[in-house]
Amino acid sequence: MRNFDTDALECLAAIVEEGGFERAAARLSITQSAVSQRLRALEAQVGTVLLVRSRPVKPTSAGRLLIKHAMQMRLLRSDLESDLQELTPGMASNREEERIAIAVNADSIATWVLPALRSVVQDGLPLEIITDDQDFTHEWLREGQVLGCVTTLDNALRGCKVQFLGAMDYVAVASAEYAARVCPQGLNAHNFRQIPFVAFNRKDDLPVEFVSKALGLKRVSLNQRFVPSAQGQMRAVLDGWGASALPHMLVQEGLDSGELVDLCPGAVVTVPLYWHCWNLHSAVIDRLTAALQTGAQQSLVQVKNAA
Repeated sequence: MRNFDTDALECLAAIVEEGGFERAAARLSITQSAVSQRLRALEAQVGTVLLVRSRPVKPTSAGRLLIKHAMQMRLLRSDLESDLQELTPGMASNREEERIAIAVNADSIATWVLPALRSVVQDGLPLEIITDDQDFTHEWLREGQVLGCVTTLDNALRGCKVQFLGAMDYVAVASAEYAARVCPQGLNAHNFRQIPFVAFNRKDDLPVEFVSKALGLKRVSLNQRFVPSAQGQMRAVLDGWGASALPHMLVQEGLDSGELVDLCPGAVVTVPLYWHCWNLHSAVIDRLTAALQTGAQQSLVQVKNAA
């Protein structure tokens, strides 16, 4: 079994996480030449290329395995530091490069996840949250770049465990002014093609799913605009960009105030969410899991089936 230099592994992870050699050097407080030397030494030891020199750089298959190993080493160090802090409360907190990464869908970040994680962050966990569409956060875990993810997928990856968190209800909304001007009768089979829908990105199929279900249509093609943020999508709707399918908990205040209008009263798409994480004995993973479960129980609908 080969032993890999911890600094070289962290260097590889930093290059990928920061998107290049220069930013990795700045993060690690070393020269760019030192970053290159550590990477070359690691590639020589492994016997293969670990990075694709694209913009941004991407890990090869071997590179992904070593990055996952680097993150597992971070987790072990974080567990150790957590245990030591209980014995020596005055001990310095984790270094920035020891941060623990998880992937979370944007709608959860905009609603319930940040309050759920408040206690672990206040306790000093150097957490990094990576955001993606809810159907694709799983890929960050598959590639070993995070230790856990919140996703809509329920199949556990090899070496990982999965737990149901709850579900989010989505409704179709528009600003009151836009609805009165463009679709005073709400969303229907005759006007949905003329109403632009604001989606998270091109991977986001929730607007199509919502319209298909709400209107009982098998094939739906929408005029879409893209804003990669849940709060940004709501801001775009309030500014009259069109409609959007957004979490009910995010738009509830706007509906109550009259700023927003529910375009399909009674129509809801319920999306189940799951927490996937490495199947390791780890105090850090246990704390993250418990915090997310508690937050989900307080905020999410506790049903597994999508409506």
